[in-house]
Amino acid sequence: MSTDTPAETEPEVIVRRAGRLGHLILNRPKALNSLTHGMVQTVRDTLEQWREDDAVATVLISGAGEKGLCAGGDVVSLYRAAVDGRPEVGDAFFADEYAMNALIADYPKPYVAFMDGIVLGGGVGISAHGNQRIVTERTRLGMPETGIGFFPDVGGAWLLSRAPSGFGHHMGLTSTHVTGADALALGFADHYVESSQLEQLATALETTGAEEAIAAVAATGAAVPESPLMQQRDWIESAYAQDTAEGIVATLQAHGDPAATEAASAILAKSPTSVKITLELIRRAAQMSTVHEVLAQDATVGHHLLRGHDMREGIRAQLVDKDRNPQWDPSTLEGVPADSVFSAFDPVTSGSRN
Repeated sequence: MSTDTPAETEPEVIVRRAGRLGHLILNRPKALNSLTHGMVQTVRDTLEQWREDDAVATVLISGAGEKGLCAGGDVVSLYRAAVDGRPEVGDAFFADEYAMNALIADYPKPYVAFMDGIVLGGGVGISAHGNQRIVTERTRLGMPETGIGFFPDVGGAWLLSRAPSGFGHHMGLTSTHVTGADALALGFADHYVESSQLEQLATALETTGAEEAIAAVAATGAAVPESPLMQQRDWIESAYAQDTAEGIVATLQAHGDPAATEAASAILAKSPTSVKITLELIRRAAQMSTVHEVLAQDATVGHHLLRGHDMREGIRAQLVDKDRNPQWDPSTLEGVPADSVFSAFDPVTSGSRN
């Protein structure tokens, strides 16, 4: 999530029209196409225009470079604003990003997302709420926010809470990356296409309807790889059925499967506050009826965490100083008061916006 930007002559989002296709290309390849505020605004404004344009039948989102669609939001800029005492910069970014996510979720035209390579955090938000989500053999998808003292936002809890057998809780708490086949099994994607065929598909979308064009190249039946994560259903299902984060970790540690032990260690390395808030967030999202409710919840929780300790510390350790040694406060799951978890969901009033 570097802050590198393309040369001045290179737009951060390339907007193309070809035939009946509107194509948005996220264009910060040196920064793994991490989303700046300007990129979010460009995508949102363009989608609004194309929604009313009868000449655009299909929208495609993809990422420049060879590494992936998008590694998330440019949170380093939000960190710097928060350190300068301007957390409201983060509020404004998230307000526009979540509005973009909502627009994608409700988009009336085929919204085709090439979820090739790295698709993390905000990259999930700009793709997995679409209605034609395509993964490949190179897809590595994840919601890594607990590792920076944040939580799976961009409406991610809508998807995580609806994944089967506790897999969404596993993804959210551990920040693990999953494969394209996993993404299909967990409900984050719709089609599996070999990466070598994406260019052909993009060209076909210029003249052919999305469903027909995708069907011509998408794998079906036995050609779709099995989900590696599904093979671990036994310990994932039992561990994440526990009531508390502490109970989840204890069950993982006691199971005996090396992958379960690794998951426990991953959770214990994350922000304890973020882990507990994320668990509560996903459980609340499971009771919500629309992604819009989840995004509203994200805005509330994000407001509070932007003003807390662990988000600044996590971004510092992982992305600024890169010492990979965050000093969480509290430092253990047991040390996180229940009140501090529930207060993250308190409505934001006009007097608490600063």
